[in-house]
Amino acid sequence: MTTATHDGILHGAVDERIEEVASTLTDHLRADPDLSFQAAAFWHGEKVLDVWGGPHLAEDSLIIPASVSKNAIGVAVGLLVERGELDLDERVGHYWPEFAARGKDAVTVRQLLSHQAGLPFATDPPLTWDDHLDHHRAAEILAAQRPQWAPGGAFGYHAVTIGDLGNELVYRVTGQTLHAFHEAEVRAPFDTEFHLGLPAAEEGRLVTPLPMIKPVAPMPLPEMDRGRLYWVDPVGEPVNLMSDPRSWRFGHPAVSASVSARGIATLLASAVTGVGDQPALWSRDTVAQMAQLQCRGYDEVLGLPGRAHSIVFQKQSETFAWGGPRSFGHDGALGCLGCVDPDTGVAFGYTVARGPWPGGADPRAVRAARRIGELLAG
Repeated sequence: MTTATHDGILHGAVDERIEEVASTLTDHLRADPDLSFQAAAFWHGEKVLDVWGGPHLAEDSLIIPASVSKNAIGVAVGLLVERGELDLDERVGHYWPEFAARGKDAVTVRQLLSHQAGLPFATDPPLTWDDHLDHHRAAEILAAQRPQWAPGGAFGYHAVTIGDLGNELVYRVTGQTLHAFHEAEVRAPFDTEFHLGLPAAEEGRLVTPLPMIKPVAPMPLPEMDRGRLYWVDPVGEPVNLMSDPRSWRFGHPAVSASVSARGIATLLASAVTGVGDQPALWSRDTVAQMAQLQCRGYDEVLGLPGRAHSIVFQKQSETFAWGGPRSFGHDGALGCLGCVDPDTGVAFGYTVARGPWPGGADPRAVRAARRIGELLAG
């Protein structure tokens, strides 16, 4: 790669083939002096972008990326599929007998991990953050619930509970928590800056995301009826996932990993293309299984149309136009993004200190990911 200085605003390295993307990122920094981001990309395992800029993030900064954390669940699940230890069409109760209670005996792994199982939030007893920040307690409560809808009959975003459910499923298959499996089998082999549970020695690198700023002028937003149907916040003592040490020290796999943009891109490249001389964790067949669209349409929890999921991951859509039809990834509520396109070979990661209103993947990051694929595929 060639070093990119760009008037000292954008720092890092950019492959000359995607210099256009670096120029665009530089323009974003010039237009908004408060903007602070990291961006990284691999192309067929070769690093082609590793840049940062702005006053709030440095080269070695880590951040909690909200639901970008879910990419770790997907990579771990895909590795178990690759090894033949987990069958997406098997009943969850085969691996986790207690889960089969109260009308869930026919729920498949495929349904559970694509937000179709009907276990988004509402439980009896209600879940607390202490339950979520435990390897098994939330899963035990969820296993005892009757689904909010007939599994497979609808889908709705399991924003936090997919981490609890995925963690327990990995534990039942491997005897290890998702955290331990991720560390030993996924993160450590590639030295990936994507931690589920931030080591104490790395806490000095962690940057707390800044609040989004609501625009003075009104702006049109999609109508949402979140809260009317299935959205129930945890009860009891609240936990600020972005700033509470309990959050990052546990590292909830749905919402509170600790990452850099380089780490996000490395995680996805390690699964799909490999990184450098290290081969990919998944075969082409596993990539096809994990990338396959499972549901698209109205999300019963978010109250939004046009949402789409594969196994764990989000699929491309009007909002997430980051690549071709086989691309997948996950955004975060505060602007971060991770995505990969098996057809172009591009794995992309992005962190941002203050995401744009009203939240979700920073559109600048989505466009950069797509443009990198277009430039390198051409």
